[in-house]
Amino acid sequence: MYEVTPIGTIRTPFGEQAGTPIQPGYGDEAHGEAVLDPAFAAGLADLERFERAWLVTWLHKSGDYKLRVVPYRDTRERGLFATRAPRRPNPIGISCVRVLGVEGNVLRFAGADMLDGTPLLDIKPYSPRFDAFPDARAGWLDDEAVDRRRADGRFDEGPSGA
Repeated sequence: MYEVTPIGTIRTPFGEQAGTPIQPGYGDEAHGEAVLDPAFAAGLADLERFERAWLVTWLHKSGDYKLRVVPYRDTRERGLFATRAPRRPNPIGISCVRVLGVEGNVLRFAGADMLDGTPLLDIKPYSPRFDAFPDARAGWLDDEAVDRRRADGRFDEGPSGA
């Protein structure tokens, strides 16, 4: 067992999965805030100089997982670890958001794809030098069966979801 303590809470306009952008790139108009515990505010220094940052979150409304799921952008069942479906053995989320500003213990961002109240575990700066591999293969996503950009509720909380 490992113990993980959130450093803050995510605030977004999304109270439920249905209608939430499925990735930050599909929600640039959706703004949010990462409200850090004041004890961690000093750690936000210099972050405003970065265009983007990774938010590492705990998907607190994620229910039981299945090892085969039909992801949002497909119509076929896929292996869980070949998707970004939120129901996972360890429901850790990653979102590469656009930094809008830092004020005290609050990081304002665009690209909200998480639910309001999501626990924030960590923040890491995005660097195109380290984080971008534009020519990498993207598996079944290269075939792109469905152009879905918003969640439809198929992974909503509860034990019987997809």
